Amino acid sequence: MDKKIEKKIGCNIRMLREKADMTQDLLATKLQLSGCDITRSAVAKIEVGQRHLYPDEIILIKQILKAEYEDIFRLD
Repeated sequence: MDKKIEKKIGCNIRMLREKADMTQDLLATKLQLSGCDITRSAVAKIEVGQRHLYPDEIILIKQILKAEYEDIFRLD
């Protein structure tokens, strides 16, 4: 995957998380409770484009943050 795209998607997730008034730790906890094996550190790495996202993580992040896929994948 293109690093610029990963960084942009991570930035989008960070903005959505902050808009939801949620910390990285809280997002990681909610993901864990939904069956996703992820840490706060992994969430931080996703947000800066240093870690790939898995499809199940994307689906859960969308649900937890009450976002649309377009919000996560917006590249403009």
